[in-house]
Amino acid sequence: MKFYISTTGIKRVTISSSGSAVKGSLPTATASRRIPSRTVLPVVLVLGIALPFLFVRIAFLVLESAAACSSPLDCIGWRFFTGDDASMLREELTGALVEATTGNVNEEQIESFNELVKDMTSKGHDIKAFAFKTKAMLLRMEHKVQSARQRESIFWHLASHGVPKSLHCLCLKLAEEYAVNSMARSLLPPPEYVSRLADPSFLHLVLLTDNVLAASVVVSSTIQNSANPGKLVFHIVTDKKTYTPMHAWFAINSLKSAVVEVKGLHQYDWSQEVNVGVKQMLEIHRLIWKHNYNNLNDEDFEYKGHKRYLEALSPSSLSLLNHLRIYIPELFPDLNKILFLDDDIVVQHDIASLLELDLKGKVVGAVVNSWCGDGCCPGRKYRDYLNFSHPIISSNFDHDRCAWLYGMNIFDIEAWRRTNITATYHQWLELSLKSGLALWHPGVLPPSLIAFEGHVHPIDPSWHVAGLGYQSTEIHREILEDAAVIHFSGPAKPWLEIGFPEVRSIWNKYVSFSNKFIRECRLMG
Repeated sequence: MKFYISTTGIKRVTISSSGSAVKGSLPTATASRRIPSRTVLPVVLVLGIALPFLFVRIAFLVLESAAACSSPLDCIGWRFFTGDDASMLREELTGALVEATTGNVNEEQIESFNELVKDMTSKGHDIKAFAFKTKAMLLRMEHKVQSARQRESIFWHLASHGVPKSLHCLCLKLAEEYAVNSMARSLLPPPEYVSRLADPSFLHLVLLTDNVLAASVVVSSTIQNSANPGKLVFHIVTDKKTYTPMHAWFAINSLKSAVVEVKGLHQYDWSQEVNVGVKQMLEIHRLIWKHNYNNLNDEDFEYKGHKRYLEALSPSSLSLLNHLRIYIPELFPDLNKILFLDDDIVVQHDIASLLELDLKGKVVGAVVNSWCGDGCCPGRKYRDYLNFSHPIISSNFDHDRCAWLYGMNIFDIEAWRRTNITATYHQWLELSLKSGLALWHPGVLPPSLIAFEGHVHPIDPSWHVAGLGYQSTEIHREILEDAAVIHFSGPAKPWLEIGFPEVRSIWNKYVSFSNKFIRECRLMG
């Protein structure tokens, strides 16, 4: 029996009577299966992101395994599936760096990191080559930095002892004024004050300088901060060439009630013994300076104190006025006690009580530990001035001992005359000459540390704060304000362009910028 049924989707249904089979005729073209567009787009995006990372990963592993594995493919599979490539890379890089540290480096002209990357990528070097090339580049950079520091020190050294044109101009203007203006040649001090020059009831302050501007700041700052300026007597000793401008400055610029004496070295009438001693002293100091200068080499720039060493080699180390302080008893035979001041200091408070201090029988009162607390300030130990590699020095002195500060000192000249300090000074000079000129660095302080051994009385650190002329000095503002005397020791003097602006302002307060000579010479403020 057969039935024909016409329905949607079915053309024919045949029912066999035998019941053994049922057949349905379906459409001849089988319907194809479609993928929705919403499924395709995310798949494409994921593959677009993942495939580049996968490519970079495989490429990196191939490059990385080139030096460590016999077959890159062997390593790629292991690292790719185990994920332990970071530890292997770290070990490989560490080994290469250790080998580069101990191995010799070929000098290659790779000057920057970009050049290094370009060289590594273009030539396909391994990690070992990378380590050696990096070491060569860093060594070259270190050498350049060291050379730059050496040049900086030398330029700093040269700038520190040059005479600015403005200061030279000031001396010329004042010398001209001395020649044409009778007031500039007036007596110093006036006749009515001459008796004060040797009166022990007055406070006697001594300067040995050839710097007119610096001397004016010392005198001005001392007077302005004095409770009783009428008790001050300044004794200024200078050389022959600076005498006329120095005299003219203090003759023209009146100073309240203080007394100023200006005296040139050519006006002293010393004995033959003193003249011979001074000449011998200067000659030995010149030989010491020359010996150290001729032996200066690159190694001297590598230690931390090389700037101080260069400073010691400045021409000021050969200055007669600097070295004459050992002859203070001969310079002032009528005085018993003085306050010695360097020309690179500023007085901020009344210092009259300094001359009333009891020195306990010692010859010199000086600050020892300064503002650094219980320990010595940097560069202020005996080893920074004396040569402890020489047995004569090492057997007589302690290298860790703090050196006292020169620049603001009380001298009991009466006690000095009872000692043999000056004779001891000359004995050590002669010993230095016989020992190859290698007992100490050039300068004023080293032989003075030896000569005044056992004759120094320490005073309160607030009286004298030094080191304002060094780059590395970082002194708190409170310490500077509390200090009675601040000292611009170091190469960066406040009247030079290399002076530090943050402390130069303290010095500038006492410069008379309204003075016509200072204006004409355009001294910087």
